[in-house]
Amino acid sequence: MKLLRRNVLGLIGGAATALGAGAALSADMPAPFDNAGDVKIALVRYLSTGDFFQAYLSGVETQAAALGVDLRVFDSRQDAALQSDMVDQAIALGVDGIVIQHGLTESMKDAAQRAVDAGIKVVAFDVNVENAAIPQIEQSDYLLGKLALEQALEDNGSTWEAGYVYVPGIAPLDRRHVAWEEVKAANPNIVEKVVIGTLDNPIANSNANQARAALQANPNINVFFAPYDEFAKGVKIAVDEAGMTDQVSIYSADVSTADIAAMREPGSAWKATVATNPAVVGEVSVRALAMLLAGEDPGDSVIVPPTLITQSFLNDKDIKNMGDLAANMPQFAHADVATPDWMPLPAR
Repeated sequence: MKLLRRNVLGLIGGAATALGAGAALSADMPAPFDNAGDVKIALVRYLSTGDFFQAYLSGVETQAAALGVDLRVFDSRQDAALQSDMVDQAIALGVDGIVIQHGLTESMKDAAQRAVDAGIKVVAFDVNVENAAIPQIEQSDYLLGKLALEQALEDNGSTWEAGYVYVPGIAPLDRRHVAWEEVKAANPNIVEKVVIGTLDNPIANSNANQARAALQANPNINVFFAPYDEFAKGVKIAVDEAGMTDQVSIYSADVSTADIAAMREPGSAWKATVATNPAVVGEVSVRALAMLLAGEDPGDSVIVPPTLITQSFLNDKDIKNMGDLAANMPQFAHADVATPDWMPLPAR
């Protein structure tokens, strides 16, 4: 009955908010959600370029709609100082809760504390704000990196000349980096030939430029670990241009419909990725914040488990898009994370 009630609430929630009502849910929901439309939340973004972040935003929007809350979106476009200012703007607007999405610890730590001091509930996705009052929403980034590298070892043995894409100071990339260092330490015949990486827009093209130079200088590279799909897209562009698709294997993290198409191109060098559904992660971020607003504890760390996705799996199942992937991997359609009985879920 628990699951049935939750699904019914999700369907009602999607319909009610689409009509601008939400009153149908009020009787079953705790304060402050018992007064539909009174709750205001903000999403303050650092990264927004790429399919992952568009899907994440979609998940935030659909879960906010199911709850009947007023959502404001602030997009700093990788400007750390602006992202900090946007937290202050959200505070000034009188929001009840804030989701901080990515960013730099040094710029967001104080901004997040200002929000907490103002009595605002905060959750942080993929940014460490070093604050015990703020739950961390994670994809288990260490496991994303570890699973991708385990597949690389299975495919290529333990002797590689490797390229690596990394930008330090970004929490999810730092967590994935731990897995890379562990795998190198355990496999001394993996030789890191080059480290590249940039978050300059457009991210894929900017990394393609760096990967192109790296491959020219290190033509014996046979594995590229690019633990973010925009990085992997850039490396694939460079590998394709260099005519090295039969020599280099790419392993990544995150997934989108565009990524699936790139992995399934004939002869594609992109062999595997490890991912959660970014839309589901967006939904979980809002649900965790809603739990805080209702006086409940989602936990210090709210983790959405990832899944290995190989090129061979995509081809064998003829998967063309994220919908096909969710149909063949049920964990992609929904994560039973931060789902108290009263929580309305988006209509499926």
